[in-house]
Amino acid sequence: MLVVDDDEMIRRLVRTVLEADDWTVVEARDGPEAFAQLESTDPAVVVLDVMMPGMDGVEVCRKIDHSRVKVIMLTARDDPALERACKDVGADAFLTKPFSSLTLLDLIEDLSA
Repeated sequence: MLVVDDDEMIRRLVRTVLEADDWTVVEARDGPEAFAQLESTDPAVVVLDVMMPGMDGVEVCRKIDHSRVKVIMLTARDDPALERACKDVGADAFLTKPFSSLTLLDLIEDLSA
């Protein structure tokens, strides 16, 4: 499992939730770090923030090999157009912050099945 977010608190929260459910988690702060982690760890699911400095989550999602990994987009913006844009570049799910830990875990379980 790869968690990509420029906000350390969000990464820590997601990591805590996932590790409590027995997932192995690696983190990245931005797009370039995410690609380095994708190469070295080969996660099945990426939890990816939309709004990050430099390369945003939509651009990262566009460049991910979706035949190898599922992507859950996280965002503070509840915006149907943004959700469509994320899905258009290959996102498998879209989750608005703040989110329920159970909702995140359910999404991951569904995508990992």
